[in-house]
Amino acid sequence: MSVPMFSVRRGASVALLGLALLCASANAALFGDDEARKAILDLRQKVDQVAEQQRQQQTEQNAQLLDQIAQLRRSLLDSNNQIELMRTENARLRGQLEQLARDLSEAQLKSRDLDGRLRRLEPQKASIDGKEFTADAEEIRQYEAAMTQVRAGEFAVAANSLSNFLSRWPTSGYGPSVLFWLGNAQYGKRDYLAAIASFRSFAGNHPDDPRAPEALLAVANCHFELKETKSARKVLDELFKAYPKSEAAQAGKERLSALK
Repeated sequence: MSVPMFSVRRGASVALLGLALLCASANAALFGDDEARKAILDLRQKVDQVAEQQRQQQTEQNAQLLDQIAQLRRSLLDSNNQIELMRTENARLRGQLEQLARDLSEAQLKSRDLDGRLRRLEPQKASIDGKEFTADAEEIRQYEAAMTQVRAGEFAVAANSLSNFLSRWPTSGYGPSVLFWLGNAQYGKRDYLAAIASFRSFAGNHPDDPRAPEALLAVANCHFELKETKSARKVLDELFKAYPKSEAAQAGKERLSALK
């Protein structure tokens, strides 16, 4: 532990004065009593003055130290307050960043959902039977779903799906195909009258379609199933005249030969 310089100086001064007193006492025998007492009193006064000066210096130094300590405490308190404010501000900013991240994530999800909806609404290229046209995504999806039902032999469900398709998209590029397969689905579930109407509509509205002869043959078969032989023969005659070289016409002739 280091000893303050003022304490050293004070000790040295007191020691010197004490030595002076001893010397004065020793010399008292050489001088008169009055002179000795006067010398001793002077020395004591000087010692008291030096001690008082040292006390004042000590008091001033202590006051300076206390003031410095107070300043350091205030500075430390200010620093702690600033640190606490910074922590509070950082927490607030962190909360804002987390909220912004959540908002951004939600906005991205909404944007992707909106993009998906827009893509479903945007017309897309489609083709069937060698013909190209535009259709929206839902239109394509429902057509493909209905055709899957037809291929699976789910004729009642397929007939309902195809009928709904025509109601929703009456001018669709899929229209002719939908009408043809609607007749097949109705025939498959033995709703022959409905099948006749569908096949007739297809053949009448699309006489140049490669499946028109097949549609007329299907009409004749529906009449055969209904035991309407005369009507069936009439439709076959129509088929032979309109499409004499078609495979459907050949199949119709074989059917007539079997009836004879």
